[in-house]
Amino acid sequence: MRAAVLRAYNADLSLQSVPDPVCAADGVVLRVLACGICRSDWHGWIGEHPKVKPGAIPGHEYCGEVVEVGPLSSWLIGDRVIAPFILSCGACPECRSGQTTTCRAQRVPGFGEPGAYAEYVSAPHAHNLARLPDSLSPALAAGLGCRVTTAFHALTGRAALQAGEWVAVHGTGGVGLSVLLIAKALGARVVVVDLVQERLDHALALGAEAAVNVAEGDVAARIIEITRGGAQVSVEALGIEATTNASLMCLAPMGRHVQVGLPTGHTAVMPINMNAVYMKQLSVFGTRGMPSWRYPSLLGLIETGRLDVRPILARRVPLSAASAELRAFNGPMPPGVAVITDFQA
Repeated sequence: MRAAVLRAYNADLSLQSVPDPVCAADGVVLRVLACGICRSDWHGWIGEHPKVKPGAIPGHEYCGEVVEVGPLSSWLIGDRVIAPFILSCGACPECRSGQTTTCRAQRVPGFGEPGAYAEYVSAPHAHNLARLPDSLSPALAAGLGCRVTTAFHALTGRAALQAGEWVAVHGTGGVGLSVLLIAKALGARVVVVDLVQERLDHALALGAEAAVNVAEGDVAARIIEITRGGAQVSVEALGIEATTNASLMCLAPMGRHVQVGLPTGHTAVMPINMNAVYMKQLSVFGTRGMPSWRYPSLLGLIETGRLDVRPILARRVPLSAASAELRAFNGPMPPGVAVITDFQA
């Protein structure tokens, strides 16, 4: 099969022929219909994710058509499915309690095993997969596997967002835009933060009530002023020190900070303002992905029209453009996300 392979960090991926994936007994092999290009992929591409080594095939947010079925899987050849990026085992104590994103035996394509920047991908633990609704295009569905699902679980499964609350979103990339759209669908009020005015304008057009450009100065003070006392929920979507601290400091007393951005490599350990946590009695939540059993709730919002995820998708690109998209994460990004939809070009 054709795949994009990491041969050296910070260098173009190598487009080459590699062996077809092997089907796990409890899994399936998918013909990849679409695969998102995510900032987490970029972390691996620049060498800051410990599980991504030269020889890896990136790609963890994907959807596809079943072309091979393991003997322990109930899926059928021809089924079209969405894959969460965390494929949980279903048997460990964490899985049995429903906390599948903390599975002890989880498998993540693109991080430790071959990913979906390829014509085909193996999806072990196929009980995690969800059927792709006819109303959802593969390109949009690919974004659900990481950005939208992560944002949905951050707001509903971790922060327990309530209608009428203020949500501050630090970073308006794919996850940040997803947080905005979901928060609005749930009846919350949203203020967005970024350093690219084009992205802020895009967020305002999608329903954000206010926007703060980092160039304006004290971000936390501006949010406290806008919300008249601070946000009830603040989502950090970049994984860096400046935005993490701004997220903590912009909260109202008893507010909830949700760490969505991936702190890895040089940002894995960072100084944070624990005095703000202490004095305002804040709650701090980590979140990563979404349990697969929550897919029906999210898909229900989309299929009934309450949540429109179409604004997230900005570019459909061929596999050969993946390197350029990854390199773009080195600087300020335009609004929206890119999805690979052509694996031959």
